Amino acid sequence: MTRAVSIEEKMTMFDPKLIKPAIVDSFKKLSPQTQWRNPVMFVVYLGSILTTVLFLQALFGKGEAPAGFILLVSIWLWFTVLFANFAEALAEGRSKAQAASLRQSKKNVVAKKLATAKRDSKVSLTDSLSLRKGDIILVEAGDTIPADGEVIDGIASVNESAITGESAPVIRESGGDFSAVTGGTQVLSDWIVVRVTVNPGEAFLDRMIAMVEGAKRQKTPNEIALTILLVALTIVFLLATVTLLPFSIFSVDVAGAGQPATITVLISLLVCLIPTTIAGLLSAIGVAGMSRMMQANVIATSGRAVEAAGDVDVLLLDKTGTITLGNRQASAFVPAAGISENELADVAQLASLADETPEGRSIVVLAKNRFNLRERNMLTLGATFVPFSAQTRMSGVTIGERNIRKGAASAIRQYVESLGGIFADEITVKVDDISRRGSTPLVVADGAKVVGVVELKDIVKGGIKERFAELRAMGIKTIMITGDNRLTAASIAAEAGVDDFLAEATPEAKLALIREHQAQGKLVAMTGDGTNDAPALAQADVAVAMNTGTQAAKEAGNMVDLDSNPTKLIEIVEIGKQMLMTRGSLTTFSIANDIAKYFAIIPAAFATTYPALNTLNVMHLTSPNSAILSAVIFNALIIMFLIPLALKGIPYRAVGAATLLRRNLLIYGLGGIIVPFVGIKLIDVALTIVGLV
Repeated sequence: MTRAVSIEEKMTMFDPKLIKPAIVDSFKKLSPQTQWRNPVMFVVYLGSILTTVLFLQALFGKGEAPAGFILLVSIWLWFTVLFANFAEALAEGRSKAQAASLRQSKKNVVAKKLATAKRDSKVSLTDSLSLRKGDIILVEAGDTIPADGEVIDGIASVNESAITGESAPVIRESGGDFSAVTGGTQVLSDWIVVRVTVNPGEAFLDRMIAMVEGAKRQKTPNEIALTILLVALTIVFLLATVTLLPFSIFSVDVAGAGQPATITVLISLLVCLIPTTIAGLLSAIGVAGMSRMMQANVIATSGRAVEAAGDVDVLLLDKTGTITLGNRQASAFVPAAGISENELADVAQLASLADETPEGRSIVVLAKNRFNLRERNMLTLGATFVPFSAQTRMSGVTIGERNIRKGAASAIRQYVESLGGIFADEITVKVDDISRRGSTPLVVADGAKVVGVVELKDIVKGGIKERFAELRAMGIKTIMITGDNRLTAASIAAEAGVDDFLAEATPEAKLALIREHQAQGKLVAMTGDGTNDAPALAQADVAVAMNTGTQAAKEAGNMVDLDSNPTKLIEIVEIGKQMLMTRGSLTTFSIANDIAKYFAIIPAAFATTYPALNTLNVMHLTSPNSAILSAVIFNALIIMFLIPLALKGIPYRAVGAATLLRRNLLIYGLGGIIVPFVGIKLIDVALTIVGLV
């Protein structure tokens, strides 16, 4: 299957189509109502206004400092605010571009409303916006599905590329785990009767658009905690800076020399010392995290879910399709005593001639390849195929009075014994041996006689063991969930390298397992697609529902995987961790780069009164005004330089928390100390050369 290229993949980070609207939005966000939402940047905003007033005072009257100097400080303070606005606007712009492509799929179409749940009942035409929860609609080949719903009758091929990006159609039918349909997708063939499950404005596509745009994005707990820390630091520096003005005046009076610090200088000092870098990028990091989820074709219904993905301690992973390829293949014929392998292959192939499942086809192919048994024609044989059913747990073929069946050991035992036959102990031993190897035993019976066992092997995906090792290195426990018996489950778990497994899993067992780990203070993530997964999904901290799954599963989860790929859970955890790593790294850098500003502004502000402070001017900056302006300019520019990192995220590496902490302290802690010293000095040299100070 080929995946349609998304908006995110078409556009580069600084595509003109994103840059221009982001610049406009940067100015729109200068309103006090918008700035107030970010307390740290609101302080910079007020400082910009105050220095602008001081510039006008210096321009038209007696100012506290040269008008040109105050103007330059004011301009760069405004740039600091605008750069922070730009970072947020650019992140939102990327999300809006994604939402625009989704909105194209949302159409007001004609709906065929049925009087009853029967296809042949009276049809009345209405528009899709008039549909209400509980309405019954008919959708035929070529029609666009007008609203989200559950298929209650019929079967159809549906094109969901507008939602998932996948070009291959999918099958939707009544009953089971593939009955949910999404408004805006198109039926390609046949027909389905759908019961609408949402009211207008509540559809899956509406929620997708709202979440992608960030219209409902609320701050996550970690983001709130970090904001509180940043506000606390700002208040501390604000109080310290405010007290410096009277202290400076008093010191000048006592010393009888020097000049008191001006309000412009103190505002510059305050802005450079408060954590403007991380405060200016914090919102963009959160929006970009949800945007990266969308790049992975995952819709997160809350920022909390994305953040929780980064803190996950336990992953519950379904075996089939996640850990294994999901298509079990016949690998060996194990005959009963007195039966040749050729005879077993012949009977097993007869039982599988009309079986279109991957397992059935693989039995036919294996018999053909091993013993040159060619496929027989069902009509020529006068055979009647017996399809698999959940009640009998068997399938097979009836040829005259000959009844051939294949199925689970317990089902065949019950069938054989009901006909007066004997299920020999040696067959039980063979079944256990196959299960112990991690394969699935399929017992074959010809009437009341068991002729042997077919070994079906479910192949563990290549590279999955290494992925689990990476997760283990990060302190994440992996648990495989399967309906297989304990012997089979234990063997596959060992081969795949998971930490634990839950065999013969039931909805109640899954729920109990999640609650057990949560009671230990751990965060749990899982995937699911069926109605029976809904209780566990609702309980899990990170619950990824498959888009192909039922409406109940999608409503219970806090994420929806549009690709319906169970392996995506591992990628989701990596994206969540990347967002936390990005936030932590940039916070470390932001706090560390304040050190250089101490050495720049404090000597410039107070050295005339206290000459000893000149020893702090280790960068040998040209003049006090140059030092202050260089620090302010660097403080603004660093936000712009860090925008790509905030939007792309820190490169993900599967390492433990201790290793990650050391790495971040080395790169973003030490780097945050060194880079400002170099940057401020270079700006000082440039200002001196052009003669601005």
